[in-house]
Amino acid sequence: FNMKYEKIIKAKFIERPNRFVAIADVQGEAVKAHVKNTGRCRELLIPGATVYLEDFDGRMGTRKMRYSLIAVEKAVADGYLLINMDSQAPNKVVKESLMNGRLRLPEMGRITYVKPEAKYGDSRLDFFLRDEGGNEAYAEVKGVTLEEDGIAAFPDAPTERGIKHLLELKNAITEGKKAYAIFVIQMKGAEKFMPNDRTHKAFGDTLRKVVSEGVIPVAVDCIVTEDSLVTDKKVEIVL
Repeated sequence: FNMKYEKIIKAKFIERPNRFVAIADVQGEAVKAHVKNTGRCRELLIPGATVYLEDFDGRMGTRKMRYSLIAVEKAVADGYLLINMDSQAPNKVVKESLMNGRLRLPEMGRITYVKPEAKYGDSRLDFFLRDEGGNEAYAEVKGVTLEEDGIAAFPDAPTERGIKHLLELKNAITEGKKAYAIFVIQMKGAEKFMPNDRTHKAFGDTLRKVVSEGVIPVAVDCIVTEDSLVTDKKVEIVL
């Protein structure tokens, strides 16, 4: 089982009138696409950039828009880098990678139980996990689309919610559980992962603090195709 999209079409990005909508050119026609990412993505969504849309024609359900923006080509020195922009994808690929053993967490054995959207305190963390030895952990997953000179960074817009989640993870440790902050880099080619202090220093400071108190950070890159995403290798973290 891999994270797959159906009916992907290639388009050219025109503009993003608001956070949730992109206008793209599909064979000469301007169409609206739902942007499944609340980040700024300014370095990615450049007029004329090649983007990949998922077409929901014939399976609209309660959807308002026929298309969703899934991935974008980012120009780099030797061509382009394909970056997945779907902010719902990281949780799906982490769950699948933990269950099939593709992603191993430090200090945890083989994961045998994964509960998404686990209630903790007065918020929800992305996952509650149990391994074959009965060890229990909470994990919070963040998708990373920002990359510069081989360094992937998070967040690309200030995130108070992200800070709250890190503090909840720290609280879980005081109850004898393990806690993981998992950064899913939605591309290949990043050599290091760093908190983006330039955009939101408070997030970086909180991450450094909770890591010093026992939260374990994990960064993993992904193999991205136009219609799929799968976690690949661990990436060095520089705090």
